[in-house]
Amino acid sequence: MEQYWSGSAINKNKGMVENLQRCGIIKSQKVVQVMEIIDRGLFVPNGVQPYIDSPFAIGYNATISAPHMHAACLQLLENHLQPGMHALDVGSGTGYLTVCFALMVGPNGRAVGVEHIPELVSFSIKNIEKSAAAPLLKDGSLSVHDGDGRQGWPEFAPYDAIHVGAAAPEIPQPLIDQLKPGGRMVIPVGNTFQDLKVVDKNTDGSISIRTETAVRYVPLTSKEAQLKGE
Repeated sequence: MEQYWSGSAINKNKGMVENLQRCGIIKSQKVVQVMEIIDRGLFVPNGVQPYIDSPFAIGYNATISAPHMHAACLQLLENHLQPGMHALDVGSGTGYLTVCFALMVGPNGRAVGVEHIPELVSFSIKNIEKSAAAPLLKDGSLSVHDGDGRQGWPEFAPYDAIHVGAAAPEIPQPLIDQLKPGGRMVIPVGNTFQDLKVVDKNTDGSISIRTETAVRYVPLTSKEAQLKGE
């Protein structure tokens, strides 16, 4: 919804991260480290200025979120992205946030991206192979799959952290089911008006939901509807 900076003055990944700190979006040193290691420029289409604070179209009526939204979601999920934990990124797009998750949970954890556009799955794997997370892809602790993210990815459930990169009209039950007790999901919810919801599954299995901020995401829908722009 907001843009924290623009223009060509921010032309390097480190400068982008420093601006996110200056604006108060990133407060965690761990998030700083991960976003400095993973160059956002590797995860955007050619011709896009990767380091300004803006979402960009990545084809197929999909977008990559603005840096401040990625940073905010990493902050919200940080405690659930500790070494050895499992993380799911629904609508993984170009692979950027999935890779950040992978670095945070490490080789003893599991980071899973789910994306229903096969061309984006292929694009994201190529991007990952050029990044600092390439060894995690090779050893299997990081993987990206072609599938309907509304169904999650049961193979590696339950997940300590789930991120959803598109707005659902309501929270999909399979994602709630695949969230580990003590885990957290961050998901935009709504149609015309959307809110970023923080969903915590308590240790007894009950669910607590709060609103973090108003947002604007593309809809979480079927592949066919997305390609039609619905």
